[in-house]
Amino acid sequence: MLLRILDRFEEVLISVLMAVAVALIFVAVVHRFSLGAAADLVGYARSHEMTGLQSAARSVFKAINSIKLTWAQEACIYLFVWMAKFGAAYGVRIGIHVGVDILVERLKDPAKRIVTAIAMSGGILFTAILVWIGTDFVYHVRLGGQTSPDLEMPMWIIYLAVPLGSALMCFRFIQALYLYLTTGYIAHHDLSSVDGVEEEAKDVAEGGHG
Repeated sequence: MLLRILDRFEEVLISVLMAVAVALIFVAVVHRFSLGAAADLVGYARSHEMTGLQSAARSVFKAINSIKLTWAQEACIYLFVWMAKFGAAYGVRIGIHVGVDILVERLKDPAKRIVTAIAMSGGILFTAILVWIGTDFVYHVRLGGQTSPDLEMPMWIIYLAVPLGSALMCFRFIQALYLYLTTGYIAHHDLSSVDGVEEEAKDVAEGGHG
């Protein structure tokens, strides 16, 4: 039950972070384009001595310019950082991380089982170290009182993505190792769901036979 809640929370969090980032980028681009278009319209009206249009365009320009979105780029960067950290943990869970397993696939039990367990244990160790270092870093940043330039948000909150995302990733490695040792199952991404991959593999196979 708790694992299902965690899985769902992970998926929702990544989706929300991605949606908010995309929406912010869209709004910022529209805002910048509208500001430029309004400025061009003011210049056009002035050059053609269209006083009424010039006044209206200037009013629109001032209204758009009053909306400050200088923080949007910074916010998007932080959102993508959080999405990347938790997305990495999600990648471990569903098995989409890139891995060179050509040698492992040629091994037979028990060598294959030992090498796979060592590889997963390495992931656990690495992410555990990241949790430790990240937590120490966040602690010292909080003591320093550092804030972000545009959002003026405490940086320690933003940097929390490192220890929290790494902790979840470490848990996913532990989960994957336990599942492998007890059932022999390793999560892997189904490449047949990717458009073109199945057809390309088929063409390669047919070419090899030819």
